[in-house]
Amino acid sequence: MNRKTFSLFVFVVFLFLVNTGYGDGKKPVKMSAEDSLVKTKINEFVMVRLKTDITKLTDKERKMIPLLIEVGKIMDDLYWKQVIGDKKKFMDSISSPFVKRFADINYGPWERLNGNQPFIKGYGTKPAGVNFYPKDMSKTEFEKWQNKDKMSQYTIIRRKSDKTLTNIWYHEAFKEELAKAANLLNLAASLAEEPGLQKYLQLRAKALVTDDYFMSDMAWMEMKDNTIDFVVGPIENYEDELFGYKTAYESALLVKDKEWSQKLAKFAKFLPELQEQLPVAAAYRNEKPGADSDLNAYDIIYVSGHSNAGSKTIAINLPNDEKVQLAKGSRRLQLKNAMRAKFDYILLPIARLLIDSAQQKNIKFDAFFSNVMFHEVAHGLGIKNTINGKGTVRDALKEKYSSFEEAKADILGLYMVTKLIDKGEIKDVTKEDCFVTYMAGLIRSVRFGAASAHGKANMMCFNYFADKGAFERAANGSYKVNFNKIASAMNDWSAQVLTFEGNGDYQGASTYMDTNGTIREDLQKDIARLKTARIPVDIIYSQGLSFLGLTK
Repeated sequence: MNRKTFSLFVFVVFLFLVNTGYGDGKKPVKMSAEDSLVKTKINEFVMVRLKTDITKLTDKERKMIPLLIEVGKIMDDLYWKQVIGDKKKFMDSISSPFVKRFADINYGPWERLNGNQPFIKGYGTKPAGVNFYPKDMSKTEFEKWQNKDKMSQYTIIRRKSDKTLTNIWYHEAFKEELAKAANLLNLAASLAEEPGLQKYLQLRAKALVTDDYFMSDMAWMEMKDNTIDFVVGPIENYEDELFGYKTAYESALLVKDKEWSQKLAKFAKFLPELQEQLPVAAAYRNEKPGADSDLNAYDIIYVSGHSNAGSKTIAINLPNDEKVQLAKGSRRLQLKNAMRAKFDYILLPIARLLIDSAQQKNIKFDAFFSNVMFHEVAHGLGIKNTINGKGTVRDALKEKYSSFEEAKADILGLYMVTKLIDKGEIKDVTKEDCFVTYMAGLIRSVRFGAASAHGKANMMCFNYFADKGAFERAANGSYKVNFNKIASAMNDWSAQVLTFEGNGDYQGASTYMDTNGTIREDLQKDIARLKTARIPVDIIYSQGLSFLGLTK
């Protein structure tokens, strides 16, 4: 036996001893059926280290990072409170280290990528309103309640001693934690060398303790030359599946990839033209996207709260405030390191197993990057206000809004990529590359289940294409894009989603999603094949100062 073979043998024996309980002076412990199942679920994720080239940062930028990570940890704690309450009490109630780890990944006892099914005994269905509302509150009671702030993104609803409803502003409910976070943001602002970043951090600190985010959102839109970026606060409303009103705390700490960002900058100028060309009646595209929209690429180096729960995001499109979007547009942040990890570890293996062999050559990272990038851009297209006086699209579609907004972004993103390829503005990929990579990407995404807004959106897109013959499933379970039909299906689905939104058609949208937002039998079988092949469902992060080569 040579030295290399012997070393490998010793390593395998070591792993066996560790996994069976030998080698630490203890007798082997038989794993329970519950632990074994949960350990298998944990192994469906692939661990990715969050890092970047810190040598490109200035000394003051490096000093900012620990402060911003501390803010991120506070956002993480607040998100736990919004979902389930006292994290420590909940985690202390779990004895199994495997179940505890899986609960940490899922921010609670419900498996987010499996329809929010409970995996801990004693917990039933995940409450649609989690901890935003009283558990015993009905929709009818809420709708009859006369309170001007009840639909605010920044209030939690509780019962008074007489059992009637009352609202509490976030900045009052979490006063101590938010004051600490604001202080840290101001300290980070004192180190900021770029005036736009300094202004944003100062205004965001004020926003956390007042629940007035408009000015900080405007300042965030005006930043152009910053290297460090920090998304923080109560932002997305996906966690509120009762009404879709309440936003959840999160953070994402980013470092700009300036070389890639320069490549993307030219695309923002095409937004007004692409808005005018949307394949729908003029009334559904009569708003003008903001002129200050921009595109940039980043490395994500720390993520917490809502951003870290469930499927990991690979791009960010903010702000959500329609007033800011109409005035300034939005910023689209492409998380290149997260995107690359998902492509390499998940999308490519899926394509090798489920995409027709003749079309596997069309699976390309640049096509994946373009599809994802323009998904985020497409959030800024269409209209924010209904055409028939029902108010904003968000308010009219209520809890269905997030799913249809994601469906809109999904399909219009693909539409925009193909238009820019036709114009010769995107040259490194073909339309065929984007169509096939899009199909593989849909299969990747539907594995997250149909419980989330993104999951329902993916299923509606997938099922629409299937029904229109835009792709075909062979007897062996492989998928092949029909290039003769997919473009027209893309246009028709774009018009359908834009019409639901523009009409504020809550009932029609609800009926359509109930019928088409589920995983059908054939696809369910194919997803099971991915599990058998041990292709990861998603990525999880190893993150912190040590992975960045930094200390406090």
